[in-house]
Amino acid sequence: MGLTIPDNIIAQTNMTPAELLLEFAVFLYQQERLTLAQASRLAGISRIAFQKALAERDIPLNFGIEDLQQELDVIEKVKDDYRQRHLSDQ
Repeated sequence: MGLTIPDNIIAQTNMTPAELLLEFAVFLYQQERLTLAQASRLAGISRIAFQKALAERDIPLNFGIEDLQQELDVIEKVKDDYRQRHLSDQ
């Protein structure tokens, strides 16, 4: 399901569609309706960029179990990639 916002409504906000989408993602994150990863995907930006947007608004991180698991998965992938590149040559 897609969400369509009429152009005249977007124009009334004096924001670009990307800015409006970021604000929507920030709002849903702040309300704990989306995780950090979900909100950054909705905003169409990296997690680091989303975290920066939160910091600029003085919004603390809601680092939940799902976020922690995603970070641990990334760490494991990095470790596996490192092992394959550097330890397989020995």
